[in-house]
Amino acid sequence: MTATVITGWTAISAYGYGAAAFADGLAGGPARLTEAPPGTDLPPGGAFLVPDFDLRGRLGRKGTKAMDRGTGLALTAVADLIERTGGDIAQRADTGLVLGTSFGSTESMMEFTRQSLTGERPWFVDPALMPYGVMNATAGQCAIWHGLRGPNATLAGGRGTALLGLRYARRLLRNNRAARVLTGAVEDYSRARAWLWEQRPEAARDEAARGGAARGEAALGEAAVMLLVEPAGGPRPALAEVLTVESRHALDGSPAVALADCVRSALKFTGVEPDQVALVSTSGAGELETVGDLLGGRARVLPVLADLVGETAAVSAALQVAAVLVEAPGHRGQIALVTSVDTDGPVACALLRLADV
Repeated sequence: MTATVITGWTAISAYGYGAAAFADGLAGGPARLTEAPPGTDLPPGGAFLVPDFDLRGRLGRKGTKAMDRGTGLALTAVADLIERTGGDIAQRADTGLVLGTSFGSTESMMEFTRQSLTGERPWFVDPALMPYGVMNATAGQCAIWHGLRGPNATLAGGRGTALLGLRYARRLLRNNRAARVLTGAVEDYSRARAWLWEQRPEAARDEAARGGAARGEAALGEAAVMLLVEPAGGPRPALAEVLTVESRHALDGSPAVALADCVRSALKFTGVEPDQVALVSTSGAGELETVGDLLGGRARVLPVLADLVGETAAVSAALQVAAVLVEAPGHRGQIALVTSVDTDGPVACALLRLADV
């Protein structure tokens, strides 16, 4: 069976645009927190925003009148990745796209609903908002803009969504549904998302607090991360091999048990010994103790991304993979473990073998 490898990536976050900006940002510590302007109808506190993002300035006026910020971020990330990988993956029927999100554009959904309730008639709504009120709108727009005519899918699985996207991409490749797949996730900052986060249930707040003081206090962040996944031996050198992706659901409210089973299964399936894992990236939801017990505490643990660029929801695991790839040159040929735990019970992990060149 041909191995599946990551051959390119990009990240747009509070650190800026592209892989280099993300790597430089990680080396410099937390990104800049943007405070809510006085007098605005936003929750108190700030957010980790992508700096100087102007949707129309980057994408033009045509087709962007009602476009939401998240779709603009995703389009920008896909364009950057296509440019970085030579441009030969665009305008192709054999290039697939798998994109992760939490809800799609909550701002578009809520505004469409608000107009139907406050307008003179329920049907007096802005029809241009309709396409962006469904979850798969962003993935569809990315495919249309960049000519990605292969399989197109939208996933929603909590913080570990991007790991599920990697697994989905592997299946597409192994079943010859696509020759290459762009996979990743996007979350934008909006008034609607900010108030949903502010009013989240107490159980979610308690879970976040168990992840550590900084994790419990994490402000919202926005980001778009895209990975290029291909069969090994293609025209582009591998950055990392995706050995396996495992997922579970903590039905009993005990994510530690589900996570331990998830990691053990991944190690057993790949034949990787615990002491072979050199790098670990966690979502910061309290999984470090479980992972430390399984690996013996010998692996280097990377900083929690939520403390650096904010709570990015569905993009969290994608940023974790990006952080691992930043460290790849110093850990050639070694194994990295990425783990993710979400409030509602989803648990996932991935084992990556970093390239040895």
